[in-house]
Amino acid sequence: NQRKLPWRSSKKDPNYAYKILVSEFMLQQTGVKTVVPYFQKFTNKWPDIVSLSKTNENEILRYWQGLGYYSRSRNLLKTAKIINRDYNANIPSSLEELILLPGIGDYASAAIRSIGFNKKATVIDGNVKRVIARFFSLKGTLASNFDDISYLAKMLTPSKGNADYSQAIM
Repeated sequence: NQRKLPWRSSKKDPNYAYKILVSEFMLQQTGVKTVVPYFQKFTNKWPDIVSLSKTNENEILRYWQGLGYYSRSRNLLKTAKIINRDYNANIPSSLEELILLPGIGDYASAAIRSIGFNKKATVIDGNVKRVIARFFSLKGTLASNFDDISYLAKMLTPSKGNADYSQAIM
């Protein structure tokens, strides 16, 4: 029963991983409802990593205006330029490569690997923490249970169908 979201358009789309990458940058600190129109406008202007890598900071900031946290847009642009230059415009799917890109940390790298490439990767965001804490009746705060939550999240992460699982638990 997943929501229809523009970045989930089609896994067969050759730019599917790019759309996941853009959505993950936009969704940091911003709700889905707010992101959808920005995402559509943004990906209409820059439909792939190559077109995005060729823009400039002022233009990307103009399209980002209203989303806030403008360092995300700057990091997305830097990341696009690196991917175009160093990876022949192919978004890397390994943790080691993704984590080195500007603006991509543990969570975003796991989400991109899992959703964009259907690879086994454990996503742990606020929603995942709450689901696991409630399901396992953990006492205390999410912060005090972080090690247990991380362990349980890793144990629950399936080897197959990871994209669907990650989106469902998030």
